[in-house]
Amino acid sequence: MKLTPRKLNAFSMFKLPSAYLCGVRVKHLNDKKCMVSVKHRWINQNPFKSMFWAVQGMAAELSTAAIMIGKIQESGKNISMLVVSNQAKYTKKATGRIKFTCSQGQLIDETLYNAIETGEGQTIWLESIGVNEEGVAVSTFRFEWSLKVK
Repeated sequence: MKLTPRKLNAFSMFKLPSAYLCGVRVKHLNDKKCMVSVKHRWINQNPFKSMFWAVQGMAAELSTAAIMIGKIQESGKNISMLVVSNQAKYTKKATGRIKFTCSQGQLIDETLYNAIETGEGQTIWLESIGVNEEGVAVSTFRFEWSLKVK
């Protein structure tokens, strides 16, 4: 079963309800990148009239996780994945529609290959950059994922 943005969005409605209610949606997914979008609204705002940092984090994390989930499914192996660390940098108020993109599909391929070949746990740092409608970066998130073949 091929993973699609529509399937991921349906999944989030039932398994990630806070992300779904805040408007986090997968818009694009392929082997190389994933783009997740979220619009600043009343439900996801902070007192400073911008998007709450945690909503940005949910969208950014999903953009890194979605590629990995698809590649793990394609491998046919039973592989666990878990965020073990993260970093964030905020550079501008997040208002309007923010698009988070992770473009590290090849790095995920290499890490999964190493995990499958060696049978040992692997870690990988993935980055997601959130840009506003003007194309200006508002935040950058980095997630350290741990992968292990069960």
